[in-house]
Amino acid sequence: MGDHADVSKHIKTYMMVFAALFVGTVLTVAASQVQVSTPAHITIALAIAVVKASLVAAIFMHLKWEKSFSIWIALLFCAIFFCVLMLLPVLTVQDMNRIGVEHGIWG
Repeated sequence: MGDHADVSKHIKTYMMVFAALFVGTVLTVAASQVQVSTPAHITIALAIAVVKASLVAAIFMHLKWEKSFSIWIALLFCAIFFCVLMLLPVLTVQDMNRIGVEHGIWG
């Protein structure tokens, strides 16, 4: 276990990240009140979420100080897997729209 001096030298960094996460949350709420298209809302919210998640991963999960290359490979694999999983519903809806248009159901 780390001693008190080890933790206390990171307190300022933790407080700055807390403030940045708070500002990010306020920005997310403020962005939801702006009248823009739905894709723009999603893009803005995801951009803010990526910044906040990066701060949490880098500082609170101590990835900023990680020296091992294997952890970065595992993280990259997880990110690619996540993107593939997010892409599946989009492809399914596009395929359903294509089939519906071909058969005269809609469109």
